[in-house]
Amino acid sequence: MPNVSLLKSLARKDRATVRMYIEGTPIDVPADLNVAAALLFSGVTACRTTPVSGSDRAPFCMMGVCFDCLVEIDGVPNRQGCMTPVREGMQVRRMDGARSVA
Repeated sequence: MPNVSLLKSLARKDRATVRMYIEGTPIDVPADLNVAAALLFSGVTACRTTPVSGSDRAPFCMMGVCFDCLVEIDGVPNRQGCMTPVREGMQVRRMDGARSVA
């Protein structure tokens, strides 16, 4: 699960945080992040696997173009993590393999 963070946080005592859950594990992250940045901040290095080869994919463009940050958010699959702000109690899961079209 979480490894070493890929993002360095600036220490600010006044920075608000929210508790979200990544694969069921509670993680406190800055409230001003999007889900993809929160995953990287928390040390998660891959948020999905490709359907053909099973290769790990991680957030790349951080602006909604590449779709490498697809995750399941609160039970809804295929959400772009980079376009979704974090919020208190949010449940995030990896997308592994092929996704359903429906």
